[in-house]
Formats: sequence, structure tokens, C-alpha cells
Amino acid sequence: MGRSAAFRDLHDRTFVMPNAWDAGSAIVLAEAGFAAIATTSAGIAFSLGKADHGIPQHATAVSRGEMFDRIRQITAAVDVPVNGDLEAGYGDAPEAVAETIRLALDAGLAGGNIEDFAGGSLYDEELAVERIAAAREAIGRHDFVLTARTDGLLLRPPGELADSIRRANRYREAGADCLYVPGVNELDAVATLAREIDGPLNVVMGLGATSLTVAALRSVGVARISLGGSIARAALGFVRESARELRDSGTITFAHQQIPQTELNELFARRA
Repeated sequence: MGRSAAFRDLHDRTFVMPNAWDAGSAIVLAEAGFAAIATTSAGIAFSLGKADHGIPQHATAVSRGEMFDRIRQITAAVDVPVNGDLEAGYGDAPEAVAETIRLALDAGLAGGNIEDFAGGSLYDEELAVERIAAAREAIGRHDFVLTARTDGLLLRPPGELADSIRRANRYREAGADCLYVPGVNELDAVATLAREIDGPLNVVMGLGATSLTVAALRSVGVARISLGGSIARAALGFVRESARELRDSGTITFAHQQIPQTELNELFARRA
């Protein structure tokens, strides 16, 4: 079975899909035994010394070319399926989204997310539906899991849960295989999404303060659990704390948490 077919089959049950930002992090996550991994646009941006989104108007600070350079490195580094964070498709028009999907197929991704948020607000709902339909048409006969993400609950003030459910179901009708509604941190609300959305639901852990667990999300019928930039941000947090310890006390107790050199050499040599 190919990676794309295997990825599609995973959505029939609950699975966890952590997010990598470069080839090394992808290899470590795959070696931990996860059946699939995803990319994180935030983690990739931070690794390039850029903001996840620029100012003004929520513009992407990382170009599509830069993002796909890193995506290709990640897909080449691991044997497990990789889902791509494709932002809002790198263009407003359905044609731009279709081109991004074609690039995703060429890059070896098993699936990818398309958001309905850009320029500081959600796309008009009809245009958002057209964008998902264009992505589905670009996929054609390829086996590629298309995820439609709706960001209304991340707005300030946030939109209504019912609006996100309606959009998600319309995206499903337009050809999305999986639906993604970030911004929900209460289990009851997640259960409502899982019940009311007609398709596999992706929930992100680690976006804001939450006590959600994998077991709890599984219990309410979530199909896919991702982490967004959580691991990448935690890694950078570790770097900062290590630097502060070295600067302030001259000690390196943080070194106790490192992976031994020989172990990393052996792990990465398998991919050479």
C-alpha cells in the first residue's frame, strides 16, 4: 500500500499526527512510531527566523517556494505519510489553490490543509467553497487527503460554532476528505463538532490553554489529532531556557536532556 492510501485509511480511526519543521525533526517523530506526521508552517517559519504570519493583514512571511523547499526535504526524509500545512493555498483565487495542490502532489505529500482565512478575515463563504472545489479538481485521480480548515473560532471576537459547522459541511460537499476547526478547547464543543460535521474531524492540541488529551478526544469521535507548532515552539523554548541558564549561572544542566551523539548519528545515517 502506498503512503497516500495508508494515510487515507488512518482516518477511519483516531490517530495522532505530530508536526515537523525540518528533516531532522521529521525523522525523530517518525522514529517514535507515529503512523503519519504533518508539517507546521509556524515551525518552518520560526526555523527560518521569520514570523508565522507577517503584518499587515496576516500576510504569509514565508513564500510558497520557501515552504515547499522545506516540505520536499521532510517528505524525502521519512517513509511515513506526510500531511502538508498549505496555509490558505498561497493565493485568493481558486486557480492559485489548485496550483498549490499540484505542487503538493509533486512534493510527495499524502495530504494537505487549505484554510479559509486570509487578509484578517474569513473568505466569503461562496468563494471558500469554490476554493475547496478547485483543490479537489486539481487532485483528480490522485490519492490525496484534502483537509478543509475553517478558522472562524480563531477570530477576535470568535465566530459561532454553528457557522464553523456549516462551513465545514459545505467544504465536505465540495470535496474535502477531512475537516479541521481550530480554536476549540472544550471537550463538549469538540463532541458537538464531531457529531455535527459530516466527515472525519481534525482537532489540534496545544493551541492555547487546554486540558484536552488524546484519550478524551478519541472518546468523542475525533479522527485526527495534530499539534500544530507546539513541538517547534517547545523546542525553541528549550533553546531559550538553555541560553539563559548558561548566561546567568554558567551551568549546562540542560545537556542532560540531549540525545547522545552516537544515537543521532545512527538514526540519521539510516536515511543517508
